[in-house]
Amino acid sequence: MPVRIRLQRHGKKGSPFYWIVAADVRSKRDGKYLEKIGTFNPNTNPPITNLDIDSAVTWLQKGAQPSDTARNILSQSGVLLKNHLLNGVKKGAISEAEAEKKFQDWLSKKSKDNELLKSKIQKEKEKNKESKIAAEKQASAKRKEKSDAAALAKQTAEEASATEETPATEEAPATEEAPATEEAPATEEAPAAEEAPAAEEAPAAEEAPADDSKSKNNNSSVEDDSN
Repeated sequence: MPVRIRLQRHGKKGSPFYWIVAADVRSKRDGKYLEKIGTFNPNTNPPITNLDIDSAVTWLQKGAQPSDTARNILSQSGVLLKNHLLNGVKKGAISEAEAEKKFQDWLSKKSKDNELLKSKIQKEKEKNKESKIAAEKQASAKRKEKSDAAALAKQTAEEASATEETPATEEAPATEEAPATEEAPATEEAPAAEEAPAAEEAPAAEEAPADDSKSKNNNSSVEDDSN
């Protein structure tokens, strides 16, 4: 029965998580499997691989063929190296102890490389974070400058419009129309009072001569009496 070491997809949409399994070539990708030998999480940087190296090597020794993606993961985990060393031991090229020593040395070097990689990634993250903060501060300063400039322009425009409107108050000279009070000469019509000469009609009092006639009558009557 041909066996293939491959990835079986799990996890949520947009956040995949894989099982590394040894399965029959005829089974579906996410179907039944013979053995789960590890997991692979590509959602982190660097990706996290948990693998049972001995089980993986055992399946390779039995003739299992890894898929392209699984081969890369097995290579990064040292499975292919250990399988190669065991083949050398079988052929008598090296002893089992030497093979184990080489493999442990490789693991130690790989661990240091991984630590350096993690440290580099962490530094890059911090650098990117600092650059983002600096960029945000710069953008904030520019926004503040624009806001201050706009406020200053608005203030100057308002002051300019206010000063332009003040001449309207100079129209106060309209109060100079006060001369309209000079029309008081209309009071000069008082000469109408000069019509008082109507009182001069008092000469009607000159009718007093009528009293002279009365006196004459009285005199005549006196004279008549004397006669």
